Amino acid sequence: MSVNDPITPEPLLQIGLGFMASKTLLSAVELGIFTALADGGRDRAALASEVGLHPRSSTDFLDALVSLNVLTRDENGIYRNTPAADLFLDRAKPSYVGGILEMANTRLFGFWNNLTNALQTGTLQNEVAHSGAPFFATLSQDPAAWRNFLNGMNGVSTPLAAALAADFDWTGRRHVIDLGGALGAVPAAVLHSNPDITGAVFELPPVAPVFEEFVAAHGLTDRLSFHGGDFFSDPLPEADVYVMGQILHDWNLEQRQFLLRKAYDALPEGGTLIVYDAMIDDERRHNTYGLMLSLNMLIDTEGGSEYTVADATQWLRAAGFAKVEARQLIGGYTAVYATK
Repeated sequence: MSVNDPITPEPLLQIGLGFMASKTLLSAVELGIFTALADGGRDRAALASEVGLHPRSSTDFLDALVSLNVLTRDENGIYRNTPAADLFLDRAKPSYVGGILEMANTRLFGFWNNLTNALQTGTLQNEVAHSGAPFFATLSQDPAAWRNFLNGMNGVSTPLAAALAADFDWTGRRHVIDLGGALGAVPAAVLHSNPDITGAVFELPPVAPVFEEFVAAHGLTDRLSFHGGDFFSDPLPEADVYVMGQILHDWNLEQRQFLLRKAYDALPEGGTLIVYDAMIDDERRHNTYGLMLSLNMLIDTEGGSEYTVADATQWLRAAGFAKVEARQLIGGYTAVYATK
C-alpha cells in the first residue's frame, strides 16, 4: 500500500467476519459435500438432495463455496470439487485432512466464543472447564468425541507426515516411535517409503482400538505396533528415532523440559528426537497460524502454548542433545532434529 492509497475498513471487516467463511467450509465438510462430488459433478438439485440441503439455502451455500474456491460451477450449473478439495476433503481418500476440520466444527468453533474470557482469566475453556476432570480422560469417555479428536489430530499430521518422511534422512534407522502419535500418520508415512524400518505409536491405552483400524486400513499391521502408556510416568519403548509432534505445545515449560530430557535419556548414542509444531518465528511477527494455534492452546489446555524455534533449540540443547537443526516443513510448521 502506498501513502496515497485510501484507508478503507475492508481488511478489518474481512478479519472480523472471517468466521462466516470458516463456518461455511466446516459445514460443507460436515455435510459431506466434497465426498459426494468426488465421483463426479452434480447440479444444484441433485447435490442438495444427496447431502440434505434445504431449497432456500442450497443455491447461496453452494455458490459461496464456489466463491471460496473450494468448488467450481460450469456454464451448465454443474458443481465440482477443486483439485485441492478433491484431494484433501474427500473422506474416502488417504490424503483426507478434514478430520481436523471436523474437530474444529464440533469442538473448537464453540470454545473460541469464550476467547475473551480465556484472555482475561488465563484459564481453559474446553470440556474440562465444565467437568473439572483431566482433558484426555474426559474426552475418551465419549466414543464419538474421542474418535473425532483422534481423527482431527491425524488430519493435521497427514500432510506433515509426508513432509517429514521426505525431509529427514532415514538411512540406517531401524525403529521409529511416535510419542503421543495419535493414529500413527507419521510412522505410517515413514514406513511406506522405507520398507526396512518398523515403527510404533506410544499413546494412552484408549487410543488403541482406533489406531488398529487406521493401521489395518494402511496395510501396516505387521510393521506398525501400539504401546499403551503415559509418557510422563511410564518408560519409553526403545527406538533409534523418537517423534514428538504437536506434543510440547500441550504442556507448560517444566513438563516440556521433563519430556525432552526423558527422550534424551532413552535414546541410544546417535539416536534422534524429531520435534515438530507450528513454531512461532523468532521475531513473533510472521507465523500467524502459529500464533492463532497458541491462542487455541490457551483455550484448550491448562498450560500449553506454541513456542519459538529458538525456544525449542534452547530446550533441546539443555536436555543434552549435541546436534540440533531446525527446518521449515509446510503450512507454518517447523521440525527440529536433535541428535544425541
